[in-house]
Amino acid sequence: MTFPCTRFALLKELRGFAADQRGVSAIEFAILLPLMLTLYLGGVEVSQAVSADRKTTLVAHTVGDLTAQASNVASSDVTNIFNAATAVAYPLASANLSVTLSSVCIDSTGTKATIGWSQTLNGTARSGTVTSLVPSALMVANSSLIWGEAHYAYRPTIGWTITGTLNLGDQFFLRPRLSCSVTLNSASGCC
Repeated sequence: MTFPCTRFALLKELRGFAADQRGVSAIEFAILLPLMLTLYLGGVEVSQAVSADRKTTLVAHTVGDLTAQASNVASSDVTNIFNAATAVAYPLASANLSVTLSSVCIDSTGTKATIGWSQTLNGTARSGTVTSLVPSALMVANSSLIWGEAHYAYRPTIGWTITGTLNLGDQFFLRPRLSCSVTLNSASGCC
């Protein structure tokens, strides 16, 4: 005899439970929180990586452009150019930044490119023949180029366990503006 009442009471409780909206927002928030945090932190990481890549490009262009504006650079000028590169890269850690500045001499046939001089900050100076590294459109007989290179080892703040260190880099070739070639410490030029 109590069975129909209990059944009715149970149905009434189930309807009440199904209609109850208290706590739904908290459950939805708990479900979406990890996704939203991942999106937020991922967006921050991506924007910092893009900023580091852009600064690396600016450093490569800056060192090449500053050098191409001179006809002769002294060792102290190169030090100042590298200091400017560090300032452009700020707030990135300068210890992770390597910059190479080189003068490329192109022979009278326009088929062979060699390094006239090369200076570096936290890297390895170039030497020897670099014909395969110079774009063919820039291989003009009896000329020279200023080659600015920058590389940055970017380590994401949070996502480094997934991606590891990202090696960012860029390079620019510029023609000297005031003379046929830019010399280092008044040495003989290319052309």
